[in-house]
Amino acid sequence: MSGTSLDGLDLVCATFEKKDEWEFKILKANTYSYSAKWKNTLAKLYYQTPNKIREIEYEYVRLLARNILDFTNDFYDIDFVSSHGHTIFHKPDQGITLQIGNTANLSTLINLPVICDFRTQDVTLGGQGAPLVPVGDLHLFKSYSACLNLGGFANVSKIDQKNIIAYDICALNTVLNKLAGEKGLEYDPQGSLAKSGKKIPKLFKALESLDYYTKKFPKSLGIEWVSQEIFPIFERFNDEALEDRIHTYNHHVGKQIGKIFSKNDKVLLSGGGTKNIFLISLLRLYSDANFIIPNSEIIDFKEALIFAFLGILRFQKKINCLSSVTGSSRDHCSGKIFYPGK
Repeated sequence: MSGTSLDGLDLVCATFEKKDEWEFKILKANTYSYSAKWKNTLAKLYYQTPNKIREIEYEYVRLLARNILDFTNDFYDIDFVSSHGHTIFHKPDQGITLQIGNTANLSTLINLPVICDFRTQDVTLGGQGAPLVPVGDLHLFKSYSACLNLGGFANVSKIDQKNIIAYDICALNTVLNKLAGEKGLEYDPQGSLAKSGKKIPKLFKALESLDYYTKKFPKSLGIEWVSQEIFPIFERFNDEALEDRIHTYNHHVGKQIGKIFSKNDKVLLSGGGTKNIFLISLLRLYSDANFIIPNSEIIDFKEALIFAFLGILRFQKKINCLSSVTGSSRDHCSGKIFYPGK
């Protein structure tokens, strides 16, 4: 799994077993951080030409292969690798989504079957192509009434009248990390910068008025939306202290997330934002829901784990993409399977 916050490549080795319900066990987990060069390259790839994207994808696949081979060195009985790839474009309303790394060459380089490209088919069927994690939430974490991922974007899976709904709530670490970068930081550790600031009312009001929040689900966000809608707002407040701007955005996120939960909700948290102590305090300020912080493996690797599970469902030709989540014309089994040398 590689997310829009550019933390790096999250890899898990897991086993799955179907009894009365699906059960899983994480055998190993690791994050391979991106170099400064790769972070810069991936952050700017959205603006490159198709030929340049293909050129960089070739090198990116080789990077994936090196990390996968290093990670799997301890294991001899892997069935397949299930890969999300790294999102460059996501404009489902225009029928466009692109994750680099989803190529047959990856299978050849690691000499293992690869299951990947989970989003394209759903977009072709009229869906958002996202979020995909809710199928895993439904089968692997059904003891919770909701699962909230605090990553590059904040997204939620909720059970509503025995049906699962899911959508992107708002941009999160894609914005917070960029703001922290003004202080030379990759992120705001524990939300300490944000905690030291104060709210800027006009900035808060501008963020709260974004049209996306009035749209009904299914709906999803991409980095291009952040560039076009969020960053221009912040440019109008560049004279304000960084601590105040990042404080204000945390309050905005806390309110947008908090208002979708009721006091009866038992919410499982995951993603890097779970370590933002200030943000978690704001979630509890804006909502009476019971927010559960799990162990570090689930916080950091839940998405990678679920993409492994999506691969299992694809391999077994079972539904792994839900129309109630993405808005596609039907539930379906999505993903391509590549074999070495083919």
